[in-house]
Amino acid sequence: MSLDPTTPVLVGYGQLNQRDDTPEPLEPVELMAAAAREAAAPRVLAAVDAIRVVNLLSWRYRDPGLLLGGLIGADNPSTRYTGIGGNVPQTLLNQACLDIVAGRADVVLLAGAETWRTRKRQKANGIRPAWSTQDESVPIAPGSDDGVEMAGPAMARIGLGLPSDIYPMFEEAVRVHVGESSTQHRRRIGALWAQFNEVAQHNPHAWSNKAWTADEIWQPGPDNRMISWPYTKLLNSNNMVDQAAVLILTSVAKAESLEIPSERWVFPWSGADSHDTYDIGERYEYHRSPAIRIAAARALELAGLGVDEIDLIDIYSCFPSAVQVAAAEIGLPVGDPGRPLTVTGGLTFAGGPWNNYVMHSIATMAEQLVAHPGQRGLITANGGYLTKHSFGVYSSEPPPTAFRWEDVQATVDAEPIRRSLGEWEGTGTLETWTAPFDRDGNPQKAFLAVRTPDDARTLAVLTDPAVAAAMVGDGADPAGAKVQVRADGTASLV
Repeated sequence: MSLDPTTPVLVGYGQLNQRDDTPEPLEPVELMAAAAREAAAPRVLAAVDAIRVVNLLSWRYRDPGLLLGGLIGADNPSTRYTGIGGNVPQTLLNQACLDIVAGRADVVLLAGAETWRTRKRQKANGIRPAWSTQDESVPIAPGSDDGVEMAGPAMARIGLGLPSDIYPMFEEAVRVHVGESSTQHRRRIGALWAQFNEVAQHNPHAWSNKAWTADEIWQPGPDNRMISWPYTKLLNSNNMVDQAAVLILTSVAKAESLEIPSERWVFPWSGADSHDTYDIGERYEYHRSPAIRIAAARALELAGLGVDEIDLIDIYSCFPSAVQVAAAEIGLPVGDPGRPLTVTGGLTFAGGPWNNYVMHSIATMAEQLVAHPGQRGLITANGGYLTKHSFGVYSSEPPPTAFRWEDVQATVDAEPIRRSLGEWEGTGTLETWTAPFDRDGNPQKAFLAVRTPDDARTLAVLTDPAVAAAMVGDGADPAGAKVQVRADGTASLV
């Protein structure tokens, strides 16, 4: 088969973990450079003409791509820095493929790293490291101001903004929808996460290879405290990691000229991007995601594949609700022992380096596709509060036609949304909820989503610790309870 020389191909994929016993911890840009050297030979790195870096939280750079280019020997590459979102790595890869096909770039390096674990430890000891800084003469890289404010005024007025509080609200909505008791549901998500943990145990790039049973995951204990009902610590993403990942893409013609062995090539077949409504109050149902359903279906359609023709899958796994919603929308069974929904082990066990997890999932997917020629893989990426979504289909074989991508936002925007009331007073019906726990294991409040009599939605906070505690636990199920909401956003059960 003769390949179009402009066909984009993933030719390099490197990952690194920086452990606590590292004598001189690398800063993020150095960790990215080390991952780049794992991904490709020096001659390939020297040929990089575009560097795109995922937004970093553990250290601030004005243009990290500029520093990274200097460390790897790239000659004056164009640079880009992104906004925030776990969807970003797959979105960057989709865009890189389009740029390669159009001739706007020859060799694109995508990179991300976090040293959150090291920085937290240093801050606790009053240490500010002598890591790279760039003065104001260095222009801020384009793209760094991209993004949309996720937490709107209705959320801010009640103090709701942490993903660790919002995804549990989606989880209760999933439970109510499937009609399970609290204990049944918690056992089921514990079993799901145990399946992810099993994958992590065999992933050499995972942050933790420790084995956990399902009961150890879903039940609180001394090392597994409750975070926000119904999630324990082990049902949350683990951001206390030092991790880096790098991907390198080029055209078939450039890969051949650089003499990159074809047995390492992985072909992106298709991609799609979209987002659900940014205001979570406007989501039509909390157990659904039109953007995932539409964009995933389109990515598969562009690849000429059905979901049953996908061999390897990695669903973005910051919290169990994200996996369950995505699997339902894509048409994948949850908990099938023969078809795990991750190739890494997920953000709890493989590691959740803030915005950069998907760089690791794509790198791991590439390794597995090279090890199993002819298989096809699907990557899903999620940013915000189950908000921003990106998809990619991959194989070690070239696509049947060419790389294809689509922004399906117009179709998503035609889906129904719910009227969101930022300020409302009256008696409504409890739709979903969560209660954040303090470090002593006690809930202090509860966040509520309340349906109004005309089927709109308002968000509220219940501030009575005793009532919040009564709303959670194995015997509690206040779904459908009447809620009195006051104009200031506080609420009480009727």
